Amino acid sequence: MTDTATVKKLERMALQLRFDLLDILGVGKVGHLGGSSSMAEIVACLYFHVMRYDPKNPKDPDRDRFLLSKGHCVLIQYAALAELGVVPRAELKKVKTLAGCLQGHPDMDRTPGIEAVTGSLGMGLSIGLGMALGFRLDRRPSRVYVVMGDGELSEGQIWEAAMAAAAFKVDNLTGVVDLNHVQATGPTREIFDIPEIARKWAAFGWEVLNIDGHDVSQILTALNKAQKTKGRPTVIVAETVKGKGFSFAENNAAFHNSALTADQYRQALSELEARRTALA
Repeated sequence: MTDTATVKKLERMALQLRFDLLDILGVGKVGHLGGSSSMAEIVACLYFHVMRYDPKNPKDPDRDRFLLSKGHCVLIQYAALAELGVVPRAELKKVKTLAGCLQGHPDMDRTPGIEAVTGSLGMGLSIGLGMALGFRLDRRPSRVYVVMGDGELSEGQIWEAAMAAAAFKVDNLTGVVDLNHVQATGPTREIFDIPEIARKWAAFGWEVLNIDGHDVSQILTALNKAQKTKGRPTVIVAETVKGKGFSFAENNAAFHNSALTADQYRQALSELEARRTALA
């Protein structure tokens, strides 16, 4: 059981990452707020508690790897890397500009802390599987964490990688499905319904853990179980809310990729400040 102090620390970090999202977007800059904010607690738990990752030595060959398969939501990863000091905080104001190193999708050549180029949906799990197999061959302690979107699960390559990971018993690989039920143009159930997601992963031979993706205690418990599971990979199916923390954006496909108005920015800031007071 995770102690209360750790849970509170990570809840505050998830909130800070949402503040950073606002800092990145400001007023009028188009960005993926919805799918970034749905992952805030998951990203906070991984980078600031669970992963073997030293921000002072981000190229340590024994580090754990975080791969954002749903690469369009990289803003939340940029926020984490800035909080860790891997990316200069000043870069957050330059996201998606030629003057900055932080682009709209992850770029491992230009951006410190990015482990793979993603954004063409469906590829992240295959990349992560290759990494995990390599670490096993090299007898490295590194683990690989791959975050996928629920809309992304319509990509066939995901399931090819899932079959291979189970066949090769790759237990240093953990997948996380950000199950926020909304994709670019509407609810996933209306666009490309994938029912019984947890049962599908189980049928493919994975250990499956169902959690509330905004509950820090549940996230930490699941990640701990994944580390202890031997002989097969683990997937965490995390029930989340797209746009979490911003009331006007929650469950709203319009904020999959959009710009904030001045009024929305002020409302978002007010809501986050109220949450900070509640967590104090």
